[in-house]
Amino acid sequence: MSLALIALGGNLGDVVSSFQFALDWLDELGTIQGKSSLYRTIPVGVVDAQEDYLNAVVSLETTLVPEELLEELLNIEHARGRERFIKNGARTLDLDLLAYDDLVLNTERLTLPHPRMWERAFVLKPLGDILPDWVHPLKGQKVWEAVSGLDLEGVELEAEVW
Repeated sequence: MSLALIALGGNLGDVVSSFQFALDWLDELGTIQGKSSLYRTIPVGVVDAQEDYLNAVVSLETTLVPEELLEELLNIEHARGRERFIKNGARTLDLDLLAYDDLVLNTERLTLPHPRMWERAFVLKPLGDILPDWVHPLKGQKVWEAVSGLDLEGVELEAEVW
């Protein structure tokens, strides 16, 4: 069994319902070990006016290899109506594979750990809820250390339990 870290985000429709849909699907792929609080965040790097996002992170124990898990994440997004027309556009559900154990991988389809996860407060803050001592395999830094160095403005606790 391996431990995968997965970020959830969305800002269209009933996002909490989309997150629950994703969790139910993920639970069929393994065992959810941890689920962060839910955070409301301002859109980052967008080109159009958008609603705030909801973000969370889950850890999933699974036997799927990273490429299989990525394919399942894309299937979940598609099943919830995710369309990829505009880069950084609004979305019903966004699932990012952040890390898979301490694997370092760089293929055409997948880079692990996620190349921008350490820059994103909307990823690190919820990740810190469930795995504050997780160490980035390339940076050698713990999540809580990275969070303490980030500007958390625009990242607000929405719900501890959801």
